[in-house]
Amino acid sequence: MPSSPSRRIAAGIGALLLMLPLASCTGTAGPGPASPAASAVASDAGPTAVFTFGTASQPLGLDPALVSDLESYRITRQVLEGLVGVDQTTGQPTPLLATAWEQGDEGRTYTFKLREKVTFQDGTPFDAASVCSNFNRWFNFPEALRQQAPGASFKSVFKAHADQAPLSIYKGCTALAPGSVRIDLTQPFTGFLQALTLPAFAISSPRAMAAGTADVLDQSRLGQPMSAYALHPVGTGPYVFGSWEQGHVTLASNKDYWGDKGQIGTINFVTYDHPQTRLQALLDGKIDAYDPVTVGNFDQLVKRGKQIIQRDPFSVMYLGMNQDIPILQNLKVRQAIEMALDKDTLIRRFFIDNTAQASQFVPPKLSGFNNTAAALGHNPDKAKQLLAEAGYKGEELKFYYPLNVTRPYLPTPEKVYAEISRQLTAVGLNIKPVPVDWSDGYLQKVTSPGDHALHLLGWNGSYSDPDNFVGPLFGEKTGEFGYQDPQVFSKIARARGLPEGKDRTEQYQTINAQIAATVPAVPIAFPISALALSDRVLKYPASPVLNEVFTKVELKP
Repeated sequence: MPSSPSRRIAAGIGALLLMLPLASCTGTAGPGPASPAASAVASDAGPTAVFTFGTASQPLGLDPALVSDLESYRITRQVLEGLVGVDQTTGQPTPLLATAWEQGDEGRTYTFKLREKVTFQDGTPFDAASVCSNFNRWFNFPEALRQQAPGASFKSVFKAHADQAPLSIYKGCTALAPGSVRIDLTQPFTGFLQALTLPAFAISSPRAMAAGTADVLDQSRLGQPMSAYALHPVGTGPYVFGSWEQGHVTLASNKDYWGDKGQIGTINFVTYDHPQTRLQALLDGKIDAYDPVTVGNFDQLVKRGKQIIQRDPFSVMYLGMNQDIPILQNLKVRQAIEMALDKDTLIRRFFIDNTAQASQFVPPKLSGFNNTAAALGHNPDKAKQLLAEAGYKGEELKFYYPLNVTRPYLPTPEKVYAEISRQLTAVGLNIKPVPVDWSDGYLQKVTSPGDHALHLLGWNGSYSDPDNFVGPLFGEKTGEFGYQDPQVFSKIARARGLPEGKDRTEQYQTINAQIAATVPAVPIAFPISALALSDRVLKYPASPVLNEVFTKVELKP
C-alpha cells in the first residue's frame, strides 16, 4: 500500500504533530457511554463536563503495581499519583507528590520533601509513612504473587525483591518526618527519578490496600486474576474510581484534589474492540476521543475533517524469539528469520507515515542509540542459505499473535502476523499459527516460559532513559526470550549506574550493538502512534510516554 497524499497532508497540516524533545482488542463494541445526567457525579462546585474516551481493550487490572498494560495505566494515571511527574514539554521529572528532592551518598540516597495537606480519596492522610508502606509492599512481593502477576514492574527497575535482597538496588525507605522521606539504594541508579514516573510506582492508600487485600489475587475479571483492591483503586489523583462494568469504566472528579481539577467532572472509558467501531463511535458523537488510530481509518478521519494528534515515537515493535525452543538457539536460524523480514513493506502497509525502521531497541532520540548497530537487512536468498547451513529440517515454529486488540506499537496484529508469516514461510520456515485473544492472557503467555517459538509484541517506553528499553527486555533471562548472555546482563547492570555523559552513552551503544549481533528478537519499527479527537476537544495533553492526565483536556464551552 503506497503512502497516500491524504495521510501526508494530515500529518503536516490537518493534525497536530507534537515534536517533543523526548525520544519518547475484533468483537462487538462495548456499551455506549452513559448520559451526562446519569454519569455526572462530580460536586456541584467542581467540574461538570463529561468526557468519553474510546479504548482498544479493557484494562487488565487497576492496581498499577501489578499490571503494565496501556489501558490499565491510562485509567490509573487519573486516580493515583507518584512522587515524581513528567514535564509535558521536556519529558524530565517534575514535582508531583514530592515538591523537592536531594541526592546524597553519591547517588545512593534520595530525600523527598512531600506535598503538604494532601489526602487519599478515602480520607486518610498522605505522608511519609504511606510512601514507605507502598515501597516496602513492592519490595516484599512474594514469588507466588509475582508468578500470578507478571506485569509487576518493580523487579525490572530494582532488579530483585526482598527474597533476593543482596541483588536488589532497593535498600529501604525511612520516614524522617510526616513530610519527609528517604529512599536508600544499594548502588547508584542514574534513571531512578525517571523510573519513579512510572504508573507502577504511584502511591496507593495503605488503608484501602489493606481493606482490599491488595496482595491476594482472589478475584477475576476477563480471566485475569486480581485483588479486590485492583477492582477499586484509591490514590490522591484528580479523579475517583466510580465503577467498572463490562467494557466501561467510570471516574468522577475528586472534590478534595490538591491541584487543578480542570473541566471534566466525569470520565467514561468505553471499549471498542474494532478500529472501525471506534471510528464510527467518534463520527456518531458517542465518544470524544479514541486511541489508537490505525492506517485503515487515518484517511477516513482526514476526509471527515477530524482532529488527529500524533505522538513522537517512543515505542518499538518487534518479532520475539524464544531460545528455550532448541532450534532457535542456533544463531544462524535467528539471523535467517531477521533476513526473511521485509520491514519496509510491513511499515508501508500497516503503520502510520513517518514510522521508522528499527535495527535496535532504543529509539533514536535517546542517548545510547547506535547509528552503526548491525542490521542484516532483507535478503531471502541469504536466509535460505543460513537455514541450510544451520541444518534446519522443517522443525515447527509456533507463532503466537494477539487477536481483538490494537496497541500503539501494533495497530493491526492479525494483518501484521499474516504478512510476517508469509515472509517466513517463503524462505522455508514451518510456521504454525497460534492466535490468542488479548483478553485471554496473551501478554502472560508470551512473556512466561512456554512453547511460543515466535511472537508479536512491542515495548512502550515509559521514561526517558535507555535502561527503560534494554533493561526490562534483555537485562536478565526471561520467559519471553530465553535469552542468556551474562556479558550483556553485566553491561546493562553497569550502565544503569553510570552518570550521564560520554561513558554511559558509549556503554549503551555497545549494548545495542551486541544485542543486534546476537538477534534475541528482531526490532521492526519505531511506530508513530496517533489518537483522534472530536470537534468538542480544544486541547489534549498528548505525551510520547502516554502520561496523559485528563485535567489538562480543554473542551469547547
